[in-house]
Amino acid sequence: MIFKSPLRRAVLLRRYKRFLADVQLEDGTETTVHVPNPGAMLGLTTPGSPVWLSRSPDTKRKLPLTLELIEAEGGLVGVNTMNPNRIAEAAIATGAVPELTGYAGLAREVRYDVDSRIDLLLTDQERAPAYIEIKNVHFLRRPELVEFPDCRTTRGVKHLGALERVVEAGGRAVMLFVIQRMDGKAFTTADDIDPRYGPALRAAAAAGVEVLCYACHLTPEQIRLDRRLPWLPEGRHDA
Repeated sequence: MIFKSPLRRAVLLRRYKRFLADVQLEDGTETTVHVPNPGAMLGLTTPGSPVWLSRSPDTKRKLPLTLELIEAEGGLVGVNTMNPNRIAEAAIATGAVPELTGYAGLAREVRYDVDSRIDLLLTDQERAPAYIEIKNVHFLRRPELVEFPDCRTTRGVKHLGALERVVEAGGRAVMLFVIQRMDGKAFTTADDIDPRYGPALRAAAAAGVEVLCYACHLTPEQIRLDRRLPWLPEGRHDA
């Protein structure tokens, strides 16, 4: 996924009300920017952190600047939760995800189950469709171990149940974690933060839902899927 226009460097002053942050631009100007991330962003909101911003071409938007990347200890971290779907789609289209190659069709946001939309649907006449749910990951408390979620996610548990029903109906279901940072070497669930999600993911995997975890390579110019990480199913229970 290539950014549509050059990102602008700034310094984070504070993040608040989930979707807002105050930053200082390189010319000294202070301004409020949009934060496209409903999560807690634990460990990524330290005042003084260097950040990278995109500018919307929509001249009517109240907040034209959007927070895209934060520089943390391990390097750049992507915080825009709208990007993982785009990153995954680009990677699948170019064959960068070996587990998801060989499909003729790709559709976005397709209705399925009771009242859900699947992030990506892969179709082909020669095989069962693949329903792909995508989650953004950027939480790291211990070196090299990335975790999800960083807050309770009722929707995330609901999505896992829907994927299980896809498998029961004879389809292929994939839970794809897109890790928007470069310093992770393994993935696990933060069971101490959300006691429901980790067990739900393990139950879904036991029912036949495939779990894929891919880290990204990030620069201010582009983000791309880089390598697959192992999933440690036991989860993390300590704070």
